[in-house]
Amino acid sequence: MAELVADFILKRLRDWGIHRIYGYPGDGINGFLGALDRAAGDPEIIQARHEEMAAFMACGHAKFTGEVGVCMATSGPGAIHLLNGLYDAKLDHAPVVAIVGQQKRMSLGAEYQQEVDLQVLFNDVSEFVQVCMEPAQARHLVDRAVRIALDRREVCTLIVPNDVQEEKAVESPPREHGAVFSSIGYARPRVIPPEPQLERAAQILNEGEKVAILIGQGAAGAADEVLEVAELLGAGVAKALLGKAVLPDDLPFVTGPIGLLGSTASYQLMKGCDTLLMVGTSFPYSEWLPKEGQARCVEIELDASRIAIRYPVDVPLVGDAQETLRELIPSLQRKEDRSWRGQIEGQVDEWWRVLDAWAHMDADPMNPQRVVHELSERLPANAIVTADSGSSTNWFARHLRMKKDNLASLSGTLATMGPGVPYAIAAKFAHPDRPVIAFVGDGAFQMNGMNELITVKRYHERWRENPTLVFCVFNNQDLNQVTWEQRVLSGDPKYPATQWIPNFPYAQYAELLGFEGIYCESGDLVGPAWEQALAADRPCLLEVKVDPEVPPLPPHITFEQAEKMAKAMVKGDPERVGVMEKSLVGKLAELKESLPGRK
Repeated sequence: MAELVADFILKRLRDWGIHRIYGYPGDGINGFLGALDRAAGDPEIIQARHEEMAAFMACGHAKFTGEVGVCMATSGPGAIHLLNGLYDAKLDHAPVVAIVGQQKRMSLGAEYQQEVDLQVLFNDVSEFVQVCMEPAQARHLVDRAVRIALDRREVCTLIVPNDVQEEKAVESPPREHGAVFSSIGYARPRVIPPEPQLERAAQILNEGEKVAILIGQGAAGAADEVLEVAELLGAGVAKALLGKAVLPDDLPFVTGPIGLLGSTASYQLMKGCDTLLMVGTSFPYSEWLPKEGQARCVEIELDASRIAIRYPVDVPLVGDAQETLRELIPSLQRKEDRSWRGQIEGQVDEWWRVLDAWAHMDADPMNPQRVVHELSERLPANAIVTADSGSSTNWFARHLRMKKDNLASLSGTLATMGPGVPYAIAAKFAHPDRPVIAFVGDGAFQMNGMNELITVKRYHERWRENPTLVFCVFNNQDLNQVTWEQRVLSGDPKYPATQWIPNFPYAQYAELLGFEGIYCESGDLVGPAWEQALAADRPCLLEVKVDPEVPPLPPHITFEQAEKMAKAMVKGDPERVGVMEKSLVGKLAELKESLPGRK
């Protein structure tokens, strides 16, 4: 049988080093389904339960490998379903290629069955989107899509009508006017700023007496250089959420998360600094950065279009984080006065004591902070951790102490519900030898996460080398993050009609699938429950019944926030007694640990 366009596209992807595609079938990609069968598993198709989940998996693959993640969907509704996962990749700058089907060319423009203008649909989410209208295009469209995705860390979309999929492939276009001859291959360039900029940056950093460093996911791969700079400058290092795994949390000058989900140590770091070094981050919340005019700023960012948009920057350094820091380090002077560093380390130590106190606060039936606190004490050294969007994200951000070789991610910029489970599945496919743990709220799990456990059911036998795959579901029967936002941001009480969600036996559901299911509602027993989950010989779901009234206290409460919280309580919040009691106890625990002489 002659090679068809669909066969050629899969072979071209394989030549680019792509061996796995996440997707869901449909007749708009029949040509690809046949080609996948003929490809005999290289690339293989991983069948998700929904196209959105396939896109999340492709994004997760890209995040945890640095490679291009690929997803595939049929025309019309299947293509539409991809969008949320693709926007997650776009906003977090994960390289993803989407391949979607389309109706036959002769039917386009006739309002045909499942006909959607896919170029318009994917135009905003994609850095590159093209329709393969002729077999000779396939070669250069695949090459451009993969190369652009890798270079710009963006989403690229290829639309292939189903009649084109089944036409005879053109390995090499005819040598005539209009033909295009592309090739495979990409190596990331070494991008460093000009010497005068580096010299000016070094001058500002050397002159600063109280230096703060803020890192994001763009600092991944530059951990050693960030540490050397922090040591030279006597600086503290705060981490934006997507940069959580860049540095381990056992370093005494790492202040942890920043922002509403952040630490008091990070808040004090930003409040007290006179110089700010931002590395590979687009942290958006300016109210948690130094006040304008307080600090001079140096920023390192690979993409010039994203530099100097979060804080006024004195020296913008457009370049790769690792290479730029390597060029900068020889010009930095070690600060002999370490009093600022000592102050930072004291605040970090205090923060960890506050977290310990918060985690051990009484709650009914269990404090959700205790769940993550107990995992931190047992977190495998090479574990990969994913988180969904919800109140459980607060506990992941604050209480989970990352080790040097851990990886972690979540939907950082889109902050969508839903990616926790598919990210974990993609992580396990990419790293079958590593334990993988997902934190998911019951809202996100009911929305779409629980269906993807069926995907795990289909494929988990291949992970026998290391079967550890744990889904920790926080059961509080509340869309809890939004409930707290109603109170603190809008001054409105919890509205059960929108916030309450039904109970469901999550652990029993896992057992129905043949997995290990563990139910825990006691803070004293959740540590042993984690040990059981991590030792399971199959995928495991740990259902933790937690108290929705435990507040995600911000590191600094503004008067406006306090006023709106009070208004929500006065208006008759159904949980006002427990909310006020636990909020007060939390602030008293924080105050106690900040008293002089506490160690």
